[in-house]
Amino acid sequence: MNTEEIMKLALNLARLKEIPADSAIYVSGDNLKKILFCIDAGVPELLLAKQLGYDAVITHHPPGGTALINFYQVFKRHIQQMMAVGVPREEAEEAVEKKFKNLEVEGHMRNYAHTVDAAKLLKIPYMNIHTPLDEIGRRRMDEKIKSRVREDSEVKDIVQALKELPEFKNAVTEIKIRMGKPENPAGKIVVSHGAGTNGGYEIATTYFKHGVGTVIYIHISPADLEKLKAEGRGNLIVTGHIASDSLGINPLIHELEKRSISVTRIGVVSD
Repeated sequence: MNTEEIMKLALNLARLKEIPADSAIYVSGDNLKKILFCIDAGVPELLLAKQLGYDAVITHHPPGGTALINFYQVFKRHIQQMMAVGVPREEAEEAVEKKFKNLEVEGHMRNYAHTVDAAKLLKIPYMNIHTPLDEIGRRRMDEKIKSRVREDSEVKDIVQALKELPEFKNAVTEIKIRMGKPENPAGKIVVSHGAGTNGGYEIATTYFKHGVGTVIYIHISPADLEKLKAEGRGNLIVTGHIASDSLGINPLIHELEKRSISVTRIGVVSD
């Protein structure tokens, strides 16, 4: 396979038609048979891959280029997710606006060329796949919950259902109920993931305002968590960043392996 075919495979698995703004091919490559797949891959991982004879490096998080600068654009995917559970468009857009602007400012100051230039100098194929794999992970969580959680279920039942997924079983981190009690009614459940990064305070509180009983994030800042706790509305489950990212990465790795490509993981929780 080549880098373009790998990206297309990831899009197909995620049921996406176009490469999202936070994913990119930086150095193209053909006839790839041995790949180093990392959650994060910078210059050290590129050098390691070159030294050990890998044909390419795939990283999950955007390391540079347009995917780093334009990362903020995928945050608007939260709008569609919110509207899907009944949040009016105007309120969904308002909930997204603050963090969307902050992410744009942060992206503007990033060193976008450093790692990409290193890959070009090393002449090693290099790409990142972010939102497509997060969308795969979101769907895996959503499908598991729907298969195990009933209308009268409690918050702890959601946690138990998610723990059946092997990445959560094998992770060092535990799934945490960051807000609410284990015996609280679960109510309507939303897996808020696959939109660049977590929605923070604004998106979670908007979900709660519109009847969602339990929001699931893969991570949250302490400041946003404290603001949500001060309101005391709804339940918040945080599944863990790396384990949750791995939920979307492993299905792609298995598809690559079916195509006789050897893949070595760095930082990815095995399944």
